[in-house]
Amino acid sequence: MEVYKILSKPLTFKDVHYILSESPKLELSKEAVANIKKCREYLDNKVKNNPTPIYGVTTGFGSLCNTSVGEEDLGKLQENLMKSHACGIGEEVPQEIVRLMLLLKIQSLSYGHSGVQLETVQRLIDLFNNNVYPIVYQQGSLGASGDLAPLAHLCLPLIDLGEVYYKGERYTGKEINKKLHFKPIKLKSKEGLALLNGTQFMSAYGTYLVMKAQKLAVLSDFIGAISLDAFNGRIEPFYEQVHMVRAHEGQLATAQNIMQFLDGSEIIKQEKKHVQDPYSFRCMPQVHGASKDAINYVQDVFETEINSVTDNPTVFPDEDMVISAGNFHGQPLAISLDFLSIAMAELGNISERRIYQLIDGKHDLPPFLVAKPGLNSGFMIPQYTAASIVNLNKSLTMPCSTDSVPSSQGQEDHVSMGANAATKCYRVIDNVEKIFGIELFNAAQALEFRRPLKSSPLIEQVVSQYKEVVPFIENDSVMYDKIQYSVEFIKELENWFEFE
Repeated sequence: MEVYKILSKPLTFKDVHYILSESPKLELSKEAVANIKKCREYLDNKVKNNPTPIYGVTTGFGSLCNTSVGEEDLGKLQENLMKSHACGIGEEVPQEIVRLMLLLKIQSLSYGHSGVQLETVQRLIDLFNNNVYPIVYQQGSLGASGDLAPLAHLCLPLIDLGEVYYKGERYTGKEINKKLHFKPIKLKSKEGLALLNGTQFMSAYGTYLVMKAQKLAVLSDFIGAISLDAFNGRIEPFYEQVHMVRAHEGQLATAQNIMQFLDGSEIIKQEKKHVQDPYSFRCMPQVHGASKDAINYVQDVFETEINSVTDNPTVFPDEDMVISAGNFHGQPLAISLDFLSIAMAELGNISERRIYQLIDGKHDLPPFLVAKPGLNSGFMIPQYTAASIVNLNKSLTMPCSTDSVPSSQGQEDHVSMGANAATKCYRVIDNVEKIFGIELFNAAQALEFRRPLKSSPLIEQVVSQYKEVVPFIENDSVMYDKIQYSVEFIKELENWFEFE
């Protein structure tokens, strides 16, 4: 069985993709074990020999930071923290995100700056390796003192509380520990705070969404290329010379993708009567490219974050320092997630415009893409559906990171709202998939009106497979099922564009 050793190297998005897709067993590297033990021993000695209060270790939390707690109650203090902070509500977090939360929490604790016991980290690894998914709720985090509520739910099973999914069944924390012969963790000083402080809810969402966005960004070029050929559009706007004189990386990549996807097309080579295409076709390199550049920026932010220590206080054994600071604050992630929402919503926005152009009766295409418009409404209403989703996405791109609601009696007086930015971005990207499905639905239909000319071999291969699921529509028929099939086809098509 394959094994991935934590801290054997920096965690990259490729590593995350490998771990999620291939499911190797996680193990702590020797370095990680040494880090964790050293930090815990240092903290135990610090508590025993230092009468000075240490935030979150020998004091209360938040605005209760000046309330000291006796040594005999330090474990109870951490257990109480876990219980009281599990205030999540709303929909459950998808299991693939929960799995990422576990991975990223393990990674962060393994640097030896959090003061946890080795057995605590090992128990998180046990949950991961046994495919035990704690039940976490989407609402409740301000994304500033870390993701307190969702991380509390993630870690409650360690102390026999909370709920989990295991092999499709729901268990209480106590039930799953008994079933898998896990002894509840007896928390020591600082451990509850180490588990709850951190950005792993935001980071897990962001990591998952960036990997999905990278695929969808290339897929937007592919679906756009099908639409361009179906529209009988021009190829010149994608020539390299145009983009070398405005050499944004994403713009260049988009133009190259579309040239490659249309290579060998009979339709694109034929002489055109019109001299210019609408922006939704002609400006795909500029618009798609800007989104690609944004996604790459967001990836850089999250690759830094998933290799960071984000709980508080931060323990530095070699320097004999325990510092209460703010690495849990999610502002870098909140802004980036808002940015990602905007970038992805724009891919959906321009996709809907191409849908509209295809049904508008231009370039010898019949109105609404049916042979007998009037008697048939054809593809009139799928465009309505796409437009409604685009409108929803526009409302979802209002930033979360520009708002702050003070908490904890004003001690936590500026928060990132990055958790809301994360769940909102998830909805935006889910919506973009739906819009792409509707564009493919229209583009494949329009392409049939170009026969006997063929598009590129690649496009013809994909459209042929698609037509096995959604055939050409001669006369009006029920459309909702075909749209759903199209969206599912889009999800399968994403796998053609592996995350790099």
